[in-house]
Amino acid sequence: MPFEAVVLNKTSGEGRLRAKSPVDCELQKEYTFIIQAYDCGSGPGGTNWKKSHKAVVHIQVKDVNEFSPAFKESVYKATVTEGKIYDSILQVEAIDEDCSPQYSQICNYEIVTTDVPFAIDRNGNIRNTEKLNYDKQRQYEIMVTAFDCGQKHATEDVLVRVNVKPVCKPGWQDWNRRIEYKPGSGSMPLFPSIHLETCDGPVSSIHTTIELQTNYIGKGCDRETYSEKSLQKLCGASSGAIDLLPSPSATTNWTAGLLMDNNDMIFKFDGKQGAKIPDGIVPKNLTDQFTISLWMKHGPSPGLRAEKETILCNSDKTEMNRHHYALYVHNCRLVFLLRKDFDQADTFRPAEFHWKLDQICDKEWHYYVVNVEFPVVTLYMDGTTYEPYLVTNDWPIHPSHIAMQLTVGACWQGGEVTKPRFAQYFHGSLASLTIRPGKIESQKVISCLQACKEGLDINSLESLGQGIKYHFNPSQSVLVMEGDDIENINQALRKVSYINSRQFPTAGVRRLKISSKVQCFGEDVCISIPDIDAYVMVFQANEPRITISGMDHFARPAAQFESERGVILLPDIRIVSTVTKVEHPVDLKEHDRANKPVVLEEMLHNLDFCDILVIGTELEPKQECLELDHVELQGKHLDATNSTAGYSIYGVDSMHNYEQVLRQIRYRNWYTSATFDRKFRVKCSELNGRYTSNEFNLEVNILHSSNTNFMDHVNHMIVQPQFLQSVHHPEGTISAVHNSVVPSVATIIIIICVSILIFIITLGVYRIRTAHQHSSADSEGSKENEMDWDDSALTITVNPMEKYEKPHQTEEESEEEDDDIEDEDEDTTSAESDESEEEEEEEEEEIVQKGDKQNATRQEQLEWDDSTLPY
Repeated sequence: MPFEAVVLNKTSGEGRLRAKSPVDCELQKEYTFIIQAYDCGSGPGGTNWKKSHKAVVHIQVKDVNEFSPAFKESVYKATVTEGKIYDSILQVEAIDEDCSPQYSQICNYEIVTTDVPFAIDRNGNIRNTEKLNYDKQRQYEIMVTAFDCGQKHATEDVLVRVNVKPVCKPGWQDWNRRIEYKPGSGSMPLFPSIHLETCDGPVSSIHTTIELQTNYIGKGCDRETYSEKSLQKLCGASSGAIDLLPSPSATTNWTAGLLMDNNDMIFKFDGKQGAKIPDGIVPKNLTDQFTISLWMKHGPSPGLRAEKETILCNSDKTEMNRHHYALYVHNCRLVFLLRKDFDQADTFRPAEFHWKLDQICDKEWHYYVVNVEFPVVTLYMDGTTYEPYLVTNDWPIHPSHIAMQLTVGACWQGGEVTKPRFAQYFHGSLASLTIRPGKIESQKVISCLQACKEGLDINSLESLGQGIKYHFNPSQSVLVMEGDDIENINQALRKVSYINSRQFPTAGVRRLKISSKVQCFGEDVCISIPDIDAYVMVFQANEPRITISGMDHFARPAAQFESERGVILLPDIRIVSTVTKVEHPVDLKEHDRANKPVVLEEMLHNLDFCDILVIGTELEPKQECLELDHVELQGKHLDATNSTAGYSIYGVDSMHNYEQVLRQIRYRNWYTSATFDRKFRVKCSELNGRYTSNEFNLEVNILHSSNTNFMDHVNHMIVQPQFLQSVHHPEGTISAVHNSVVPSVATIIIIICVSILIFIITLGVYRIRTAHQHSSADSEGSKENEMDWDDSALTITVNPMEKYEKPHQTEEESEEEDDDIEDEDEDTTSAESDESEEEEEEEEEEIVQKGDKQNATRQEQLEWDDSTLPY
């Protein structure tokens, strides 16, 4: 016990109880103990003492208000829904460590923060005094304090954070309306954090449809924009397809007057246009097997009684109005007409095949293929097979000698009218209209030709939750998911991705729409889920720069061009594609943005054609041609066409394969006498001309025998290092070029040499005459001074001209002039021939003695044959 008893007065027996140390009410509120008194005893030693009875002492410790209230939590949080008045949002609680009820109880709470729509009662319950608005304020932070019954307040106020949430609306949450897609990103998730809020509704199952809307991109979606021929080659289609709507050119000019979208080779028909296909493009007899394929976008026909709208028609050119075969739209039905001739059949046979499809008039792009295996005709629409719902029979057409006219976009009416004209015009858009006589296409090829290069995808199908059912449409633009567990549906939707496999996709917006239907347990009225409207922004790809390089100038002897194999035109051609990329260093400052480092990065992609064009006059088929062994095309997706204007290689294939083929093209000329040179131009393309290369020019010179002999003699003094450096040759070809100089250069050298020769002779004649006039008055020394020649002129002679076995015409004229001058001055020169010869010998000796160094240098450049020099 922290108490002791002490005697104050032994006589009176007064004593005192006192604390030996401080007492604390918070440690012990009360003490109870027993005391007893003892007398002093008898005798000096105090023995035989006696004690009193026992007394109980009860001590109660009085409390002092020494402690302040303290809250149990450091921060209180609560969430409320907007638009509601709550009796209690949350309760705060404080405690006081004092021991007495007066000081240990919390008698009051108070909100310290002013101007807030909240109140608190003495029990710590916080409520809102007015309806909260999520749009006005989404979170409130208020400070609260507490008081004990001794009116001592808390040392530290507590923070209460109240979050306001909007009224619960069922729907998809945590998704972005704009999704950015960079080319080459592969499969990119569209909604990585999406989840469905059901507001605690009793949902039993959910059905969700994700739709990628691309009908305004190209022909319904992002497809390869190669030419129809290149696409068919790429998909393995049968050869022999005839393009009836080609890009306008000199050889395919029948589409020049049609409205056209150049980017996607789309032709628009407004009901006023038609195109005549020239005779000979399509054979008259298509046989019992052929294929018609096309892209079509068509809407409802105008007017109450719609007329036939002709896509393709083969009718009589004059006199009559018989339709031999035709493909047309009538009242949103697709009809194919095929009338046999009497020489092919003489019985009642199927003639009209009708298909009724909603897609024919939905103003969307669809791919149609009509496979004819007479008498069976099958329609493929977007890769799906459709049988005709109606087939009508007719008699064959009577034979006649009337020519036929094949047309597109309208039908030619050659008879029954005063003047032949177009009729039954088409309203809509067409593209890639082809006809393939004698063959039909397989469903695999048809699917390849109409395949989209963009669509929806699911990352890691195997990780989809159990009970999730899904289904794609053929073009993968629509995905349907169904499940009974909301969390599994959330996980599945987070794996839905957008993918575009094109290396250079069409930039722009792709719209996304998500619609959902919910079923609830035994509920007649269930929650409604609003649709999601989002979009994918596909960025523009870095445009490639296609560069063609190689040897751009060479000369070969005529015999090589006349040989059976000819001369290879492009032995070292190289095709490289680069893209320009801007680096983004981490420490790049704002004012340095204009000076971002630019990097050229080589990339690999396909080409779809390369043309070798003849510059100048076209090739003369009777004496020259370009050739290629078609074995070089085997194993590649390439084909080639040849004409007098050049050579064209087309098909979707790698740049490496194009290089290999171009390096095997040869030029032959079996009558080279009239040809000295030929110039060619090489140009390549990707995506049907969307990206084109530089124009690589090549000049080929034909060396005839006279030129060859002359060049063998003077090549060491004409060919300069800078000429060799300007042409980049591979090893093994430099020596050939070094020993051959083009005829144009040789002609210039000959003219310069002849001009110098005339000048020297004229100067010599003038000096000889001057010497003759002054010979009587001048001494022998003065004559030597008079005949002091300029050694720079003497060192340039025409010795090579005597070695030139077949002189040029200019050289022959100069020699005739020399003979005239010599005849004219024969008398003058004969009189002083001896004297001039002696003087010239002396001058030559002086020149050799004075200019040994100069002559030694010149002799390294020009090695003269002194035996042929005339004196």
